[in-house]
Amino acid sequence: MSTVLITGATSGLGRFVAFELVRSGHRVLAHGRDPGRTERLVAELRTEGAAEGFVADLASLAEVRELGARVAEAHPELDVLVNNAGVGSGPREAGRELSADGHELRLAVNYLAPVTLTRALLPVLRANAPARIVNVGSAGQEPLDFGDPEFARGYEGFSAYCRSKFALAAWTLTLAEELAGTGVAVNVLHPATFMDTAMVREGGITPWNSVADGAPGVLALATRDMGSGGYFDGTTAARAHETAYDPQARKRLAAVTDQLLSM
Repeated sequence: MSTVLITGATSGLGRFVAFELVRSGHRVLAHGRDPGRTERLVAELRTEGAAEGFVADLASLAEVRELGARVAEAHPELDVLVNNAGVGSGPREAGRELSADGHELRLAVNYLAPVTLTRALLPVLRANAPARIVNVGSAGQEPLDFGDPEFARGYEGFSAYCRSKFALAAWTLTLAEELAGTGVAVNVLHPATFMDTAMVREGGITPWNSVADGAPGVLALATRDMGSGGYFDGTTAARAHETAYDPQARKRLAAVTDQLLSM
């Protein structure tokens, strides 16, 4: 059975998936931002199986790097990473927000944090191949403006969310090529549309699906060989935004990503 790190496990889809994995006999490393909620979740998970909690604010890249170091040290057997945590579009009237590092918040949490955490944990995952990385994306994707990646001009919350999820999808495809032959698979998926989560309700949207509807795709990619470098709609192979397959766009994204992470 696997040892699985799930970010954003204290609510919504992450919480549901954590319980499904524990009940299947996997060891779950549950990440949360709030110490109390993380502790309570782990206590509940332990009534079903093996679980441990890790606390970090993914809006701080220093905390993301520290999370990676702590997980790698405590669980050198880690073989599955589920980058699930995310920030939605926010209330419709909300303005542009910044992360602890001064990055646009949605780009920071939905993209820069998973990139940073994955890079920190790649040595462990490679050592435990076959291993899997599951990036929870969205069908809502909009190419980044490489001239304004932090959306300083004309900010709009839903577009900021879609840009961060485009970046995650495009980066997933690039990472899969880099990891070819290593035994580490990486895929990205749209779990389900407008699930009943705090993120969706905060955006003023009436949910269309339950988190249970979004779980099968995450669980399949986390526990089964589904190939690598794929974009999935639930459990079905699909296509990300066409620009995500453009080598030049991916090259520019890589350059922008490295620049933002070096700030």
